Amino acid sequence: MIESRSRTAGALTLVGFALLALAITAVGGGIWTALLLLNLRSSPAIPWSVPVMAVLLWLIWNYLGGKGWPLSTSEARRHYLRANQSSGHVYAWALAAGIFSVIALAGLWIVFFELIRMPPNAIPDVSIYPRTTVALMVVMGSLVAPFMEEAGFRGYFQVALESRFSALVAVTMSSLLFAIAHLTHGFFWPKLLVYFLVGVAFGAIACITNSTLPAIPSHVLGDLAFFTLVWPKDAARPLIWQNGTDLWFWLHLMQFVVFAILAVWGFQKLARVSATESQINASP
Repeated sequence: MIESRSRTAGALTLVGFALLALAITAVGGGIWTALLLLNLRSSPAIPWSVPVMAVLLWLIWNYLGGKGWPLSTSEARRHYLRANQSSGHVYAWALAAGIFSVIALAGLWIVFFELIRMPPNAIPDVSIYPRTTVALMVVMGSLVAPFMEEAGFRGYFQVALESRFSALVAVTMSSLLFAIAHLTHGFFWPKLLVYFLVGVAFGAIACITNSTLPAIPSHVLGDLAFFTLVWPKDAARPLIWQNGTDLWFWLHLMQFVVFAILAVWGFQKLARVSATESQINASP
C-alpha cells in the first residue's frame, strides 16, 4: 500500500514537472509574441520589443536559476535549472555535437518534405516591415525559445526524470514531451520525429555535461537556420513522387547521413571530455 502511494506520488510529481516545462515555454513564448505584435502595430521602425524582451528573458532565467523570492525555493530552482558552468573544451565539443545534429536534422526535415506532403510551418509575411527590425526580432525569437526550452525540458523536467530513471529513459521522455509541445506546428509524424530527435540531441548534451548551458549556442543557431533557411522554402519543395528525384534531394539525404555520423562522433568526444573534467574536479 505504501509502495503504491509512493509510486503514485512520484508519477504526479513528474506530471507536475512536465506541466511546468510546458508552462515555462508557453509563458516565455507568449510574452515575446505579445511584445512583438504590439511593437509591429505601434512603431515597427523602432524595435523596442527586443531590448525589453532581453531584460525579461534575463530576469526569467535568473529566477528559474534561484534568484528572487521566495528564498525557500531558491536552492531547488538552482538545482532544477542546472545552469552549471563547464570548461571551454566542453563547450566546444557540445557546440560541435549540437551543430552536427542540427545540420543532419535539417537535411532530414527537407527530405521528409520531398517525400510526404505536409503544410509548412507558418511564417508570417514581414516584407512590409524594416529589415533591421525584422532581423533583430528574428534573432530575439531565436534566443527566447532556446533559453525557455532548455530551462523547461532539459532543465526542470529532465533533471526530475534523471533522479528517478536512467539517462536513456530521462532523455527519451523529455524529448517526447518536447515533440508534443510542437504539436502547434501540426500533427504530422515526420515533423514530430524531427522535433523528438532535436530533443534527444540537446537532452544528451545536458545529460552528458550536467548543464543546460552547453546546448544553448547550437539551439540558437539551429533556430536561426530553420527560421531563415529551411522553413521559408518548405512550401516550394517538390514531391519526388510527382517530379522525380533531383540532385538536391540526394544531397540533402547525404547531408543527413554524413552529419548524423559526425554528430555521433561529436557526442563520443563530448562524453570523454566531460568525464575527464568530472574526474579532475572530483580529485582532491
